[in-house]
Amino acid sequence: MQETLNYINENKQRFVDELFELLRIPSISADPAYSNDVLKCAEVCAEYLKNAGADNVEICQTKGYPIVYGEKLIDANLPTVLVYGHYDVQPADPLELWKKPPFEPYIEKTELHPDGAIFARGSADDKGQFFMQVKAFEAMMETNSLPCNVKFILEGEEEVGSVSLGDWVNENKEKLECDCILISDTHIYSNEQPTVTTGLRGLSYVEVEVEGPNRDLHSGLYGGAVPNPIHVLSRMIAKLIDDEGQITIDGFYDNVETVSDDERAEMNKLKDNPAEFKKSIGLNDVEGEKGYTTLERTSIRPTLDCNGIWGGYTGEGAKTVIPSKASAKISMRLVPYQTPEEITEKFTKYFEKIAPANVRVKVTPHHGGMPYVLPTDTKEYLAAKNAMQSAFGKEVLPYRGGGSIPITSMFEQVLGAKSVLMGFGLDSDAIHSPNEHYGLFNFYKGIESIPMFFENYSKS
Repeated sequence: MQETLNYINENKQRFVDELFELLRIPSISADPAYSNDVLKCAEVCAEYLKNAGADNVEICQTKGYPIVYGEKLIDANLPTVLVYGHYDVQPADPLELWKKPPFEPYIEKTELHPDGAIFARGSADDKGQFFMQVKAFEAMMETNSLPCNVKFILEGEEEVGSVSLGDWVNENKEKLECDCILISDTHIYSNEQPTVTTGLRGLSYVEVEVEGPNRDLHSGLYGGAVPNPIHVLSRMIAKLIDDEGQITIDGFYDNVETVSDDERAEMNKLKDNPAEFKKSIGLNDVEGEKGYTTLERTSIRPTLDCNGIWGGYTGEGAKTVIPSKASAKISMRLVPYQTPEEITEKFTKYFEKIAPANVRVKVTPHHGGMPYVLPTDTKEYLAAKNAMQSAFGKEVLPYRGGGSIPITSMFEQVLGAKSVLMGFGLDSDAIHSPNEHYGLFNFYKGIESIPMFFENYSKS
């Protein structure tokens, strides 16, 4: 292992220089204007896999953007780790809020990153993180220390919902056969308190519409005598959560996982700083479900949030109307044993139930995803924990994230393998926002930790 770590240390600058090449490619999957750049990025990823030592590297066509595949199979009797990452990135808008152009990477020191951080779109999500996997693999190959089989899939549609991945995985189950999946697309709690993500919440996302009169009405002629859809919708949304932070939908909590007191105690070992949390988002106080800490509210408890609301006239000046319709978008984060189908159905029934008789309502389901949990007594988790403890020299704790990565549940269902969410970013890295960045410290710690994970997992 020391020889591998020496190789990594000797090649740090080259690793960053090569990452910059990837970051200069504006592989924005959501915008068709960048389709050639997305395809170019796939080709560059394939070349880096080949150069790192992967065999049978191919650019696999899908109904959307291609998936880059590569493998190194050294012994059928050894375990196989499937590494997942994505090479597409979010749009960079609004461009005027970036300090420098988003696809011209540069390094700058910050308060959280005194050694410097790489600023560019995709630096943390996910080019910088999946590139750690490629470089760690290269280091193991160059020092003849790869302890097990490895396969790579790098997709180009994660930022648009991985629309082609599920079909491709189902069609290639034999090719992708593995014992576990390694994903670096999450963050740690902090550089002082490294963590392994052991859970993600699922998602049910709906759009609702309340319709009143058959046309927009003059508020002077009709005001006070007819239902205003904006008022009705606002009251209905307010009824979805009570004064103690509980969601009021009938049966919403029926299948919610009960997390043990021991696991809650372990989770709350993380150095939660309420004052810093409030300061970072400009609030005087927080709120949420009674009886749970902020860490628990954002990880092991389900939530409901109105993400947007509109209706009537919102242009310049005044237009005195009672709108015909009002709409909103609502997301519900789910925890184990809730399903998006179950929750969407319960939401729809409840929303229709609380609607007054003088309006019509419509609920339109959008996308959803299943929650995911990696138990802390599994060999996958322990291999990651011990690897990161060796690299950071600090105790590593389990951490349940509040977001969603639906592919983890899909992988488990189709391939029968658990995913290890071994990411190294920080939640302050501004992913999806202007001035996205990724600390050099985190980038290097990831490359150091990954070979140790392979070694630990192969021995378990």
